[in-house]
Amino acid sequence: MLQIEGWKRVLIWATVAVGLLLALPNGFYTRVEGHNDAAQAIELGADTAENQTALAQWPTWMPSSLVNLGLDLRGGAHLLAEVQVADVYASRMEASWPEVRNALREERATVGTIRLQQSPPDELRVRISEESGMQRAVQIVRSLAVPVQTLTGVGANDIEVRADGTNVLVITLSDAEKLASDERTVQQSLEIVRRRIDEVGTREPTIQRQGADRILIQVPGIGSAAELKAIIGTTAQLTFNPVVSRTADPDQTPGIGNKLVPSLDEPGQFYVIESAPVVTGEDLVDAQPAFDQNGNPAVNFRFNTSGARSFGDYTAENIGSPFAIVLDDEVVSAPVIQSHIPGGSGIITGNFDVEESTNLAVLLRAGALPAKLTFLEERTIGPELGQDSIDAGKVATMVAFAAVLVFMFLSYGLFGVFANIALIVNIGLIFGLLSLIGATLTLPGIAGIVLTVGMAVDANVLIFERIREELKSARGPARAIELGYEKALSAILDANITTFITAVILFAMGSGPVRGFAITLGLGIMTSVFTAIFVTRLLLVMWFERRRPKTIEV
Repeated sequence: MLQIEGWKRVLIWATVAVGLLLALPNGFYTRVEGHNDAAQAIELGADTAENQTALAQWPTWMPSSLVNLGLDLRGGAHLLAEVQVADVYASRMEASWPEVRNALREERATVGTIRLQQSPPDELRVRISEESGMQRAVQIVRSLAVPVQTLTGVGANDIEVRADGTNVLVITLSDAEKLASDERTVQQSLEIVRRRIDEVGTREPTIQRQGADRILIQVPGIGSAAELKAIIGTTAQLTFNPVVSRTADPDQTPGIGNKLVPSLDEPGQFYVIESAPVVTGEDLVDAQPAFDQNGNPAVNFRFNTSGARSFGDYTAENIGSPFAIVLDDEVVSAPVIQSHIPGGSGIITGNFDVEESTNLAVLLRAGALPAKLTFLEERTIGPELGQDSIDAGKVATMVAFAAVLVFMFLSYGLFGVFANIALIVNIGLIFGLLSLIGATLTLPGIAGIVLTVGMAVDANVLIFERIREELKSARGPARAIELGYEKALSAILDANITTFITAVILFAMGSGPVRGFAITLGLGIMTSVFTAIFVTRLLLVMWFERRRPKTIEV
């Protein structure tokens, strides 16, 4: 006999109710008054305070998350930038000259006078006057090499040193260091671009790496590609300042020569720091995640020659005092100076995990773009085009939806009505899940929803056709329905699992529009199976228990 336990019924209806409740805000958002285009309209998916601006009289205790609209639906700017990673090689060689010069000066009696020669961008050429001292000069400069840190451990040295003729020393970056430098440069550029864009309050930007040295930047709701380029070009400010005090009062008067800045990772905490920095980010050569003497995650940093001198003098005079690492007027970290730090390098320790130390290292390096960005492609997508896409998507979805409803009703009668109710629930659950995970809906995503509408009734068709076959075998109505669900279940699961695997592969291997399609397709498959196996069956059982028909027609 047809039986569904009471707790299962409660769980099914509760799932449906929660899903529809999550989707409900999407039907009540309105355009903000005073704005005349989609770029200035509501920030879909914004925080509750912003949603309340867009949701007409929406209760604060109810879910207020909305489905975010992608660039193709909302309008905005699209940029494809190429990071000129080779620029870093020249900067690195230029920054290494003082260190090489100082090391060779200590052996002046052997190598003679030292002169910097005109060099290609990725080389440092040094002429010495004593040809007999070339071997010693090569040995000295090679001793300055540092092993390259990679994901698999310690690799080759970061520089290669050779003699060109009898009195010219040539220093270049090793291939291993170039690869590591390229990776750091692109990752640092990604972080800086993300910080620049997030700082102006935009929502749901797409900032992702493409290939070895390219960055895709898509920002919905921004006026033009030129405006986006101006934002990215803003220079971040990194400074190292003495700490006067720490406070939780945001209105505290810092005093003359001081300023009050918030903590980046401690909400509600503020630091009073001296306005004049000890050193700035312009003096920072590098910062890398590392481990301290106790094996705890930390961050190593290194200054250039002038920064090292200033930093060393300050640390020698202020042992036991904290100093603040300030990025864009926010304190990233405020370690206590434990000892004199000569040589321009040091380590930042704290309550970090590996991910936090890695992020802090990236932030410390994010004072300015490490290399020039060349914009290979730029587009401005108007909100009118996005609205046209939304309207076209609505029409396509409604036509597909109506066609499926009519087909199911004409083919299966009352059972088709139950399938249609489940289909409506299915669409609501899809939007509920999209709202819950904060997904961005794009035009390919709408295509995935339209495809789901057509595929959603496939499971019901299999079940209803199986019930018809059981009725032809002189089964009773209850037994025919029960066997129809039991025997169709394996076919339903097999068909949907293979399609779901395809959606997962599309999401994992694809990017941009392909992922948008994969998300809605994958969520649609899950909700379709749920509504077909549980919701439609529960509706049939409730109808059957009430009517107790002697015969049924499918």
